[in-house]
Amino acid sequence: MGFLDRFLNRAPQAPLPALAELLEARGVPADLPGLEPLVPIFEAHRQAAERGTWADALAELHQRGLPLPPPWEEAQEHLLPELVPLWRADREGRWQRLFIEGLCQRLRVGEETVPAAWIRLWDLPENGVVEVALDNLRRRSEGAFERLPSGIYRSPWRDGHDAARLLLPQVWEGLFRDQHPFMAIPTAGALLAAPQILLPKLMDAVNQTLAEGAPLLQAAVLEQVDLKLMTARIQEPHPMSGPQKEFKQLDLLEALRAQEQALDPALGRMGAVGLLKTQQGKSLVVATWKAGAPVLLPDSDLIAFQTEGGAPLGIFWRQTLPRINELRPEPVELWGPRLVRIQGFPTAEQLARLECLATAEQVKAMQGQAQGQGRPSAPRPPAAGASQSMGGGSGASAPLPQHLRGAGLGVQDSD
Repeated sequence: MGFLDRFLNRAPQAPLPALAELLEARGVPADLPGLEPLVPIFEAHRQAAERGTWADALAELHQRGLPLPPPWEEAQEHLLPELVPLWRADREGRWQRLFIEGLCQRLRVGEETVPAAWIRLWDLPENGVVEVALDNLRRRSEGAFERLPSGIYRSPWRDGHDAARLLLPQVWEGLFRDQHPFMAIPTAGALLAAPQILLPKLMDAVNQTLAEGAPLLQAAVLEQVDLKLMTARIQEPHPMSGPQKEFKQLDLLEALRAQEQALDPALGRMGAVGLLKTQQGKSLVVATWKAGAPVLLPDSDLIAFQTEGGAPLGIFWRQTLPRINELRPEPVELWGPRLVRIQGFPTAEQLARLECLATAEQVKAMQGQAQGQGRPSAPRPPAAGASQSMGGGSGASAPLPQHLRGAGLGVQDSD
């Protein structure tokens, strides 16, 4: 009888919470546009915790000002993958999955990037949604790569999703049998491929694609090593190490430009960043530190110091900045490349502790030549130590596209 007593006297199960009740508790209006077709998914949940999680996803979209998803039956036909730089994925905060270093896979339905909350509202496994997107792209990927006169290959589809086909190895892996393949996705609408022997031609094609003006996706070239894609690690003295370094610098500058637009002006002034090419052909990242406000400095090779009025004080090697131990960098919490905030400005005595690349007089001369002759190379450093630091030029490199050239000193590159 004891067992029957427990069974018969068991407390009745609490009723499941209604959607209106859960939305009210989260400060979400019950008449959200697009909610009605999704309600059957909510009502199919028979656990209070599951209903709460579903309502949390609605609240997340409402708080961020994002739309509700279309019903899965409609969305799945238009679902496609895309690739974006890691900094952009972190900035926009939608669903993402790391693809390789510096690149993330995301999902789109038409023009809308899929938030993670959409997948929860559809009540579908994440991997299943991703596979549907990849299947849709596979069906759109019939046809062969175009072989350009240079010998490299370019994707033929021109539908804005060419770069995303990097996620489909079966589309491109057979291009170069028994050869080391290099790939490039300078824009979302371009997927370029070449064997190692044609790497210089591939880099030329990257520049040509970027010069067309489409938004930069990633300039740095990729390579496949042991069936694994990664950013190509091309080291000196390889003649293409210089161009690859410049491409990486362009990717950095693109991220920094986006960061600058998102910074709170109360934090200080972002150090303008550009590229400077030495007489040895070496491309260096230079950040400008102007007196008069706290500075937000990204990682760079060089720092160009200026007075509050903009007069140059010289260009110095960033690696020697810790010699000014009175200045204490503070990390800035923000997506994208690392930034530090520094209050104050170095005195003349403190600047003298740093390793100099160009004096104030040399910088003025460079600026004057740039205005009259079109951006010459930087002068040789005045100190022997600095000269050794700059030795070992990387050889010829492709010209930088005009719309991606750095800003600041007016000596960012030499054509």
